[in-house]
Amino acid sequence: MEFLTNPNIIFYLAAYLVGGIPFGLILAKMFAGVDIKQSGSQSIGATNVLRVVKQKNPALAKKLAIATVLLDAFKGIAVLLVAKLAGMPDATLWAIAVLAVAGHCFSPYLMFEGGKGVATGVGVLAFMMPDVTAIALVVWFVLGKTLRISSLASLGALAAFIVASYILYPDVPNIHSHAPIWIIAIVVVYKHTPNIVRLLSGREKRVA
Repeated sequence: MEFLTNPNIIFYLAAYLVGGIPFGLILAKMFAGVDIKQSGSQSIGATNVLRVVKQKNPALAKKLAIATVLLDAFKGIAVLLVAKLAGMPDATLWAIAVLAVAGHCFSPYLMFEGGKGVATGVGVLAFMMPDVTAIALVVWFVLGKTLRISSLASLGALAAFIVASYILYPDVPNIHSHAPIWIIAIVVVYKHTPNIVRLLSGREKRVA
């Protein structure tokens, strides 16, 4: 049982378990009385919260979608912040970032199903690389406003983050590897597989 008292293991478990909290599902059930796992794309993210709740209460849908984004982003940041204050090294912080996204995408509370990891990914990456994340958010905003396709904007922003991370940090401080970024990117792209299929066939819905 000694490994359970290891600070790294404790933070890794916390990152996965906290990251797995399905805030979108909880908020939609509590305040709108709908199960987003049974409607729309069946994702637990903000886009599906907006799309499903909007059918019942448009004004409430926007509020719940915003709350979902903020909570999904903050849950990864919260564990990282505590770990940072506890003096954990960058290697541990990056592992926490990866596990928080994994928890959201493969939630232990939803039979290892979950969301697409965008908001949680933005949260942890903003904590680790705020300048690179700022660039990615600009790309996301521009693509979102012009194309109005949530998945395409998210994937475009992810690509921008990867490129910008190599330009600004060709050698990532203290870990000397872009591996955590690539792991997060692979998970997010994998969770967007249905969206990518719909994009290629021209069937992906625009955000109204």
